[in-house]
Amino acid sequence: MIRIAVITALLLSAAPAFASDQSDITAAINNMNTAMNKNDTKAAAAYYTADGVILDEFPPHVWSGANVYDHWAADFDTYSKAHGDTDALVTISKPSHVTAGGDRGYAVVPALYTYKEHGKKVTEHGLWTFAMQKIGGVWKIAGWAWAPR
Repeated sequence: MIRIAVITALLLSAAPAFASDQSDITAAINNMNTAMNKNDTKAAAAYYTADGVILDEFPPHVWSGANVYDHWAADFDTYSKAHGDTDALVTISKPSHVTAGGDRGYAVVPALYTYKEHGKKVTEHGLWTFAMQKIGGVWKIAGWAWAPR
């Protein structure tokens, strides 16, 4: 009987930590997106691990290593200017899936990317998939991939 009580107590005490991890992962993604939409590269980059990976639909399609967000942002800016793209904004919805185990997590986030191409509004629905890593008790983005849908 005591064994059942101990196991039940352990299971119940683990549940809030998992829920907290899910909400903390979601908050990190939301905060990074808010900084990105404000063109605050420094604040957005702070949500990434030191050796992240980004996969996106524009060339060169993959960025990795130190300062990954800075490199992606610079290439995104160059690509946008070359195509006459302005007013980029990513609106994210509630994640459709978030999981965490230990110091690793994963999230799938429906998103809407809007911008103007030569003054004409463009809307792209996408799925933004994140790999997360908890470092020093803080969830960071280890990598993400964007997929238009």
